[in-house]
Amino acid sequence: MIPELFNRCRCCMIALAIAGFPATGATQTATAAEPSRRFIAADSSKNRVAIIDETGKTEWEHKIGPLHDLHVLPGGNVLLQTSWAEVAEINPANDAIVWQYDAGKRPENAGKRLEIHAFQRLGNGRTMVAESGPGNIIELDRDLKVVHSVALQVSKPDAHRDTRLVRKLESGNYLVCHEGDGLVREYDPSGKMVWEYAVPLFGRKPAVGHGVDAFGNQCFSAIRLTNGNTLIGTGNGHSVLEVTHAEQIIWSLHQNDLPGIQLAWVTSLQVLPSGNILINNCHAGPDNPQLIEVDREKKVVWSFKDFDRFGDSLTNSQVLAVDGVAVPLDGARFLR
Repeated sequence: MIPELFNRCRCCMIALAIAGFPATGATQTATAAEPSRRFIAADSSKNRVAIIDETGKTEWEHKIGPLHDLHVLPGGNVLLQTSWAEVAEINPANDAIVWQYDAGKRPENAGKRLEIHAFQRLGNGRTMVAESGPGNIIELDRDLKVVHSVALQVSKPDAHRDTRLVRKLESGNYLVCHEGDGLVREYDPSGKMVWEYAVPLFGRKPAVGHGVDAFGNQCFSAIRLTNGNTLIGTGNGHSVLEVTHAEQIIWSLHQNDLPGIQLAWVTSLQVLPSGNILINNCHAGPDNPQLIEVDREKKVVWSFKDFDRFGDSLTNSQVLAVDGVAVPLDGARFLR
């Protein structure tokens, strides 16, 4: 299956190279001096992950299945998932898989329903993987040996909803989005919970669905900021919240705060070196951009809408360059 996948991928890349222009209907919009962005984005409804250059051309693409996490690593390789149970590191230069983990083959997971919704390459070379279903976080070395494991606390166990994005912090703790429980929790390396935030419903009743009319607190992403606060993408809560350790909301962006734009399922976030926030606006429909960059005054600095190459399930992205300047891929200024 892997050679066939690569062949199909190469055919797509050749066709794009011949075409040499952005897909019809693609728009990168901005204010003032028309800033541009180079970025990677993934949409499982189109089975596509792609790097888009600052002119809007497809620089690289690869066929994917379901996907809820995505990283461009400092060396340029892409860490992504190829199924709910598999994580792979791919070299975009030749599409070679240089590292791969299949959670279904780990003996401890035999017979268990499981899904992976988060993973992260750590500074020590290990790869952190959150396994929903078994309910744990593991750290793997390059030889796939589990060198550390943490059990998660989940009140409503469900392989598809136990977790969304998980990040290991500089402190060594883990910041975990529990989608099904509507909670963001911080665990220490022993698995002790040291902080918890219940994503609020703001007095509204939950409404089923995925689009702009749905509503809930099924959080997708959380970033620990340098000031110690936590930035949360609330999923079907249609919002971004900055909360203090004391659980006070000190900044927020809600569904209808941006003129002419509605937020739907707010998935992955990225804080850029400027302080601007990149928001993935998933399931919002073709009337709304899939990617939105806002400043702290809640002004739209840049947005991207392309329902040809991507669809209504663009869950994950990462800005790689801003106006020709590369964005750090690790270190203190790398926040996503």
